[in-house]
Amino acid sequence: MSKLEFWFDFGSPNSYFVFKTLPSLEAKLGVTFERRPALLGGIFKATNNQSPFFAFADIPAKMNYTRTEMMRYVRHNGLSDFQMNPHFPMNTLVAMRGCIAAQQRGELDAYMACIMSAMWEKEAKIDDPEIMLAALSAAGLDAGFYAAKVADPEVKAGLIEVTQQAIDRGIFGMPTFFVGDEMFFGKDSLAAVEKEISLLA
Repeated sequence: MSKLEFWFDFGSPNSYFVFKTLPSLEAKLGVTFERRPALLGGIFKATNNQSPFFAFADIPAKMNYTRTEMMRYVRHNGLSDFQMNPHFPMNTLVAMRGCIAAQQRGELDAYMACIMSAMWEKEAKIDDPEIMLAALSAAGLDAGFYAAKVADPEVKAGLIEVTQQAIDRGIFGMPTFFVGDEMFFGKDSLAAVEKEISLLA
């Protein structure tokens, strides 16, 4: 089977939706996607892209539909814990640096679960480092470790490196998937992702 990747940033609500729904697809197909963090803000800057929150701000009908479609996805997938964060959009730089540290520590899954929940279920302002660290501590993770690591030059460089890798591979937004070298963008591409995997099986 080709390498399977799920690229994400906590600042994307659609990344949260995929985080919640991807495990069922993995179980169905008997596959595992590698979770790949990258800084969405850096990707936007490099690709001249921007969040729909800004891109469609002057198109009320488009914004209204986007909200409707989002809540439809929530309803169809039973994501009753989802809450639209009142602090959105947020700067996820520190939280995404934490992903690099979590990979080094071998606990990316636990770290992702904590921050995804804090941001998209508990309405936490995760761009406030104290709030982010409190969420980690409450989840049983070592907040002191992350407080030190997010300021570590090696971790900072690691996030820059993986973000550049994403840009070099053509990623322009989140979530993005790869099945081998084939790229798929957005939560709504999961059906096409499943089809591609099935064709390769």
